[in-house]
Amino acid sequence: MRDYLLTLCVTAAVTYLLTGPVRKFAIATGAMPEIRARDVHREPTPRLGGIAMFFGLCAGLLVADHLQNLNSVFELSNEPRALLSGAALIWLIGVLDDKFELDALIKLGAQMISAGVMVIQGLTILWLPIPGVGTVALTRGQGTLLTVALVVLTINAVNFVDGLDGLAAGMVCIAAAAFFLYAYRLWYGYTIEAAAPATLFAAILMGMCLGFLPHNMHPARIFMGDSGSMLIGLILAASAISITGQVDPDALKIFEGSTRQATHAALPVFIPLVLPLTIIAIPMADLVLAIVRRTWNGQSPFAADRGHLHHRLLEIGHSHSRAVLIMYFWSALIAFGTLAYSVHSTSMWIVLTVVLLSAIGLVLLLLPRFTPRAPRWAESFVPPRYRRRAVPRMEAVPPVSVHAAGETAPSSPEAPSERVPVPAGVNGATAIGHRSRFTDRRKAGTPS
Repeated sequence: MRDYLLTLCVTAAVTYLLTGPVRKFAIATGAMPEIRARDVHREPTPRLGGIAMFFGLCAGLLVADHLQNLNSVFELSNEPRALLSGAALIWLIGVLDDKFELDALIKLGAQMISAGVMVIQGLTILWLPIPGVGTVALTRGQGTLLTVALVVLTINAVNFVDGLDGLAAGMVCIAAAAFFLYAYRLWYGYTIEAAAPATLFAAILMGMCLGFLPHNMHPARIFMGDSGSMLIGLILAASAISITGQVDPDALKIFEGSTRQATHAALPVFIPLVLPLTIIAIPMADLVLAIVRRTWNGQSPFAADRGHLHHRLLEIGHSHSRAVLIMYFWSALIAFGTLAYSVHSTSMWIVLTVVLLSAIGLVLLLLPRFTPRAPRWAESFVPPRYRRRAVPRMEAVPPVSVHAAGETAPSSPEAPSERVPVPAGVNGATAIGHRSRFTDRRKAGTPS
């Protein structure tokens, strides 16, 4: 565990320290696109944060290769090299997209090629564990198609959710933390060496996100861009492929006894085998809903819009930071709830806790719809948004007429008797009256 924590800290430190220089480089190279219709930020913000994250990945793998307890991962498996190859390709395409705005089909092809590069080097799904049946071996073609599909879906799910400051990095960090605990339990608790690469990938992914988050929290000073979102999506998918398609479920010794007993025994174990998919359930649901919505409206599935889940949270009335925290809450609830169920599947307290937290999450989600108002005696103890708003008094002022010299005078009796209501206490730009203290529109100091 100390070696994994050291790798995580080195990855986070390198990513954090490089993000500042990368931001200056992005500004110097003009990687600051104009504000788009679907964006929620109001000022051009540099991208290319994925550059720092990629070098953090390289630093984490380099440190792990020189640690005695983690060096065996590189000696017994080719998966770290396969991950680095696919990550380098998808990162390069992301950098070009952040600078030149590549076509969506080009990025889709690059994602498929990156997945194919990992498959060629051995990072692929070899079999699928099916409760009640056992291990089902896949042909080479089936394993390749399934691997490519999983990589592409995960990358685009993470890319779709990258719409608010700190949202994608935080959600993936939560996913990586839960997945790390599960993979480490398989490796240390069941002594399954095949789970070691996935454990290392999850630790490095946590470090990348933690190192980048201080620069990306609202208000963000830099965005990760597609170079970062596609990169962390690929690493998350590689972790799932490594532990789902490489670890033999028979090593867990759960297929013993009758088929019914094996099914019940395997259920809590198989659920976390697809833990990355359950963790990104929210981004995946957002992806599916976006495709259906755009197709229904006659648009391209790759056309951008403002209909994502985080956009809807803002429309409901949540602030930027609160919308991000709500998404964090649901991601953590799904991830760690699944992890807890895999450890103690017979405990009813876990189910009740998840149900209770889900109810709390729904209340927080819908809170702007029914903002409560505190009674008068409690207004001094609650935030201002929960206090009753006083109705402003309206004062009537006589109409005024403006003379040519700029002086004001009461209107004549023949003028209309309308009175303009003015809220009491208005000032500044909303006040009624002269905005300039000069008698004409010529600049001050010019001869008359």
